[in-house]
Amino acid sequence: EMCVGCVEWCLGEKRTFLRQRVETRLAGLYLQEVRYQEALELLTRLLAEVKKLDDKLLLVEIYLIECRTHYALQNVPKSKAALTAAKTNANAIHCPPLLQAEIDVWSGVVAAREKDFRTSFSYFYEGFEAFNSSDSEEKARNAMKYMLLSKIMMNRPQETATIISSKSGLKYTGAAIDAMAAVAAAHKERSLKRFEAVLQQYHAQLEEDPIVKHHLSDLNETLLEQNVLRILEPFSRVEIEHVAELIELPLQRTQAKLSEMILDQKLNGTLDQGVGVLIVFEKEQIRSTYDNALKTIRNTSDVLDTLYGMAKEVA
Repeated sequence: EMCVGCVEWCLGEKRTFLRQRVETRLAGLYLQEVRYQEALELLTRLLAEVKKLDDKLLLVEIYLIECRTHYALQNVPKSKAALTAAKTNANAIHCPPLLQAEIDVWSGVVAAREKDFRTSFSYFYEGFEAFNSSDSEEKARNAMKYMLLSKIMMNRPQETATIISSKSGLKYTGAAIDAMAAVAAAHKERSLKRFEAVLQQYHAQLEEDPIVKHHLSDLNETLLEQNVLRILEPFSRVEIEHVAELIELPLQRTQAKLSEMILDQKLNGTLDQGVGVLIVFEKEQIRSTYDNALKTIRNTSDVLDTLYGMAKEVA
């Protein structure tokens, strides 16, 4: 309400530059309040105005808010496009360190969404260093949390302990970092039961952050699939209820996961739901005769082509 009042005052006094900055702040508040449509409408109008004035610093801020808004709406391509525009304008000016750190963190978020966790870790590290040196404690802690998430998603959970126990890492101990350490420990043990217990224990730190929640949901499904395949190894025919007992999950979820894995061709089998049984097919032994025959034909063809070329030269 205060921002809206300030905008109205700026319009009355014809304070264009001040109004644009207040409206940029207002768009950020709309994003926080999950009023995405209003945020995007305001950002679209602001971009058209500010581009004419060529205020690159304000453009960076606007594009960054647009990137975050599209990401919240699960529109990753548009989020990436806005982030690229923010980087382009930031490169044309002397970008303030904290704003550059924000760009680095969101570059890491978008890279992680594209499953490029090695690149995302590098961006999160850059952001963390900048926030750490400027004593922005909350933002540095968030960047560190995402660094740990990247290591976990790279299947290198053992490396999280080094980051946490480092000189700069020890400054940010707390519930958020403890949560990521617990996730890393569960992932290291490949324990689905412990992983889900950690999600329950640290619900506020893990489930309420949409970025962390998205990736841990993927990790949860991966761990579940690995556990299912490990349990099914000795069986060719097994009751679904027995699988649910072994994996310690509700029957309905187990059945849904088995169906999904069969459809995705991650599990070679079929469900006989009439009797509640999973039939696992043996892997077909593919004979190498066919491949070897093709290779022989290919090599023979090459030899004939060579002989034909030599014959033409002699003639």
